[in-house]
Amino acid sequence: MLSNPVYDPYQILTKIYSEGAHLKQAIADTYIEELYRARTVKIVYGVLENDVYLDFCIRHYAPKSPKLAVRTILKISLYMLLFMDKQKYMVTDCAVTLCKKLGKSGVSGFVNAFLRRFNKEEVSSAIPKGVEGESILASYPLYAYRFLKWEYGNRAFDIARSKSGGVSVRFERNAEKYLSKSHTCSPFTNNYLFENFVRDEGFEKGDYTFQSVGSIAICDVVSPCENFLDACAAPGGKSVLLSKKCKSITSFELHEHRVKLIESYLSRMGVQNVTPMQKDSSVFDKTYENAFDGVLCDVPCSGFGTVSENPDVKLFRKESDFASLKKAQTEILSTCSKYVKKGGSLYYSTCSLFESENDQIVGEFLKNHPEYEMQELQSPLAHEKKKYGLQFLPDTAYGAGFYVSKLIRKG
Repeated sequence: MLSNPVYDPYQILTKIYSEGAHLKQAIADTYIEELYRARTVKIVYGVLENDVYLDFCIRHYAPKSPKLAVRTILKISLYMLLFMDKQKYMVTDCAVTLCKKLGKSGVSGFVNAFLRRFNKEEVSSAIPKGVEGESILASYPLYAYRFLKWEYGNRAFDIARSKSGGVSVRFERNAEKYLSKSHTCSPFTNNYLFENFVRDEGFEKGDYTFQSVGSIAICDVVSPCENFLDACAAPGGKSVLLSKKCKSITSFELHEHRVKLIESYLSRMGVQNVTPMQKDSSVFDKTYENAFDGVLCDVPCSGFGTVSENPDVKLFRKESDFASLKKAQTEILSTCSKYVKKGGSLYYSTCSLFESENDQIVGEFLKNHPEYEMQELQSPLAHEKKKYGLQFLPDTAYGAGFYVSKLIRKG
């Protein structure tokens, strides 16, 4: 049974679909047959990347939605048929065998009939026209795809279907040891994207770390200074990179367990000039008023700029979340603006693609805080210039979608 290609993906996806587990944690917490780990991870990511489309396929042949366990088995099977070119008889046999193994023999006949009947061309002809059909083909939540379409027009589909540019690795030393592997050079020093990169002893020694191109791009626009605050710092990548530019870094993080992540990151990378602490950046603390030359607010956001790496974002993020996210974004930016010295810099960033979380937040802040003014930014990474900042989009920035704005407190 361990060699059944449906089994391990089913175990992981069940944790995600039924328990709300995050993708990377679900993989880490599940025993996977090591010989087939790459195949299992590919299937899990692939199912989540194409979840909306696979749901449509199931609805087309099963007007009455099957229970979650059966839907999960069908999604895995359909992914193997549609995107891995596996033989229908093999996939069907594996799915039916798993049903029986799970004690669901009663539905094995339905699963068998469904997969034998499935026809890609028939499903394709049933996809509606217009924005709804594009969202299905892009496998993007309809509400989010409408946002993309409104902001980016015909480019929306390419943005929604953008793939990761590879595993982004930032090297401190010994990069040459790894550059024989297939890789792409990013526009940033010592940052490369690899098709495949297996973590080795160099990671624990701090020779390199995994950091997204977008995260590095945000750090790149930060000006060197004496005292800097990273207001939403976990897991610590930005604090570590900025420690090279700034004499002293203070790293706020709301949750205790994520403060420990920062501490672990600092220890691994041998960084001494960063002080992490548990602190709610949305709640004003007079201790830090006018204390910093620079402050970065990398605020909680919808995360749609990271779906090429975290496809479960599309599963969990709901349209109703945006109101509470806006409240948090506004409060953090407003509160942390009080921590900036006159003449200092305030940076606002997200991993969002949407104006409502980016330029709109900054624009409203500037209306309410006349003591601040925008400063133009430049970046070597492909971007679009917005009214108040830079927008990095995944179809041109190696799969990364981020936004950053720089504001100066008038002196």
